[in-house]
Amino acid sequence: MVVNFKVFKKCSPNNMITLYMNRREFVDSVTQVEPIDGIVVLDDEYVRQNRKIYVQLVCNFRYGREDDEMIGLRFQKELTLVSQQVYPELKQDMQLSKMQERLLKKLGANAFPFVMQMPTSSPASVVLQQKASDESQPCGVQYFVKIFTGDSDCDRSHRRSTINLGIRKVQYAPTKQGMQPCTVVRKDFLLSPGELELEVTLDKQLYHHGEKISVNICVRNNSNKVVKKVKAMVQQGVDVVLFQNGQFRNTIAHMETSEGCPLNPGSSLQKVIYLVPTLVSNCDRAGIAVEGDIKRKETALASTTLIASQDARDAFGIIVSYAVKVKLFLGALGGELCAELPFILMHPKPSRKAQLEAEASVEA
Repeated sequence: MVVNFKVFKKCSPNNMITLYMNRREFVDSVTQVEPIDGIVVLDDEYVRQNRKIYVQLVCNFRYGREDDEMIGLRFQKELTLVSQQVYPELKQDMQLSKMQERLLKKLGANAFPFVMQMPTSSPASVVLQQKASDESQPCGVQYFVKIFTGDSDCDRSHRRSTINLGIRKVQYAPTKQGMQPCTVVRKDFLLSPGELELEVTLDKQLYHHGEKISVNICVRNNSNKVVKKVKAMVQQGVDVVLFQNGQFRNTIAHMETSEGCPLNPGSSLQKVIYLVPTLVSNCDRAGIAVEGDIKRKETALASTTLIASQDARDAFGIIVSYAVKVKLFLGALGGELCAELPFILMHPKPSRKAQLEAEASVEA
């Protein structure tokens, strides 16, 4: 029987070390993270010399522009989350995957497996989009599997004998919907009787990327003011937890309408506005949070960050959230009335059938 599965391969510049991994995305289910596994193949010369080979999981958190760095000042933190010796092999219990077992049989005696467990408190892979002309390293959180040779795991690695392969930590949408988001806000006026009421409801709490969001708006004008127009927008919230004032918002989808307006005193208005937040419509805007980039892989807007406890916020480099905001414009003297509803935007978990179809590029 011939079994097909997908394998990523990368060699060191001196061709002495080769890394094999069958995936570059690892799922965080909030309570646990999928183990990072792979195979390291060494050249005969390294084996004869009994060179020590180490594998590390490195988290690279850049929180400032590379162009703004000066002598002695770097806006980047590089954390080694896991480190272990691959060769010479140390005695340890290791649960090998089927891919590792097959590759060990195929690649011979110079192949050595590794399994690393990513901490559950580590942040998801998120980067902030740059302008097309900016070629510097983007701000955000990125992960790398690093393979190198040295006397110890703290030894400085040399570029020719080092492999860095980018990976991503991702979260998939929960299988169950939460409570339907709904809010009612009211505004009264100092010198005018009555009040203006705005009710906003979303058709559900959890949306998948590219899905249409239905914003149900109901306005009851019991004041003597006139509603001139209505605007609905989807805002992406980005919280860089390293900074006290590192919170900002970007409007990634919006629609403004005067249909049914002006809404005179004593009248009511009910309408549905559809919004679709996508990266395609924001591809030229800097500061938008997107999924951690992997070369030659299509990316999307960053998913909502799910956290088991608010006490764990400080461990996450960047926290992403989404909300629908609706504004009623009452003119220069009347001001505005705003309502806001948070929601979750994530990828659905791939089905087993889709995963098997994707694993059909390399024969074992």
